[in-house]
Amino acid sequence: MNFAVVSSEQDEAGMNIFRCIHEEIPSLNHYLIKEDSIHAENIDKSLLKNYDFIIFATRHKSQEHRKTFSVHAPGNWKNAEFGGRGGKVCKTSALFLKHLFKTLSQETKKMKSDYECTLECTHHGPFIEKPCCFIEIGTTKEEWQDKLSARIIAEIIKRAINSFNEKENWKPAIAIGGPHYCPNFNKIQLNSEYAISHIIPEYALPLTEEMIKEAIEKTIEPIDCILLDWKGLGKSEERKWVIDLLSRLNLKYKRTNEVEK
Repeated sequence: MNFAVVSSEQDEAGMNIFRCIHEEIPSLNHYLIKEDSIHAENIDKSLLKNYDFIIFATRHKSQEHRKTFSVHAPGNWKNAEFGGRGGKVCKTSALFLKHLFKTLSQETKKMKSDYECTLECTHHGPFIEKPCCFIEIGTTKEEWQDKLSARIIAEIIKRAINSFNEKENWKPAIAIGGPHYCPNFNKIQLNSEYAISHIIPEYALPLTEEMIKEAIEKTIEPIDCILLDWKGLGKSEERKWVIDLLSRLNLKYKRTNEVEK
């Protein structure tokens, strides 16, 4: 794959990551854009049209003050409140997301950083047609201005791109259920044979056939399995609805507690 890294002038964390790449890793294809990353609609048809995969390096904002490095695919399961299109998600690679998250976790430990590494569910814009993902520094101005964290993320992006093997023998999967920061899917992404692309959280339920098809069609690898955070699927009738829907679509599934990790 031919990768490009993108940050926004409106984003303190993204600006710091961009400066680190520009000064220390100029071999990476890196771009600075004027608009906020979540509103960079159709950027893949202009500035980035010659790339296969786009990595948005940005801030992560939350009311909860947590020092985090996070990875996720962009898209909206319901309404488009923060960029993108309602009911549409972006293409992504289950294999690269797993590889990026494993690299992030391993290298953060080696560098003895006190940041927590986590997946996030699929959320926010922009909507573009090329495969993409976000890697983010959270969650307040203190972390966004942290030059060391920006340097760590820049280095991790470089290592992940340089060491990615598109023929890795992992099983691509869609994940459903659980909270925004995905503790059960974090363990699976790090320690199992499954590679997760899109994550549909509990708060985006009830699940629809359109959501499942969108997640599958927007994963560039053929999906092997649907992973279910069983306790994070709501009440018993909501769980039954999910199982019945997957059965009608002839999709095989596993609960997270059935996955070796």
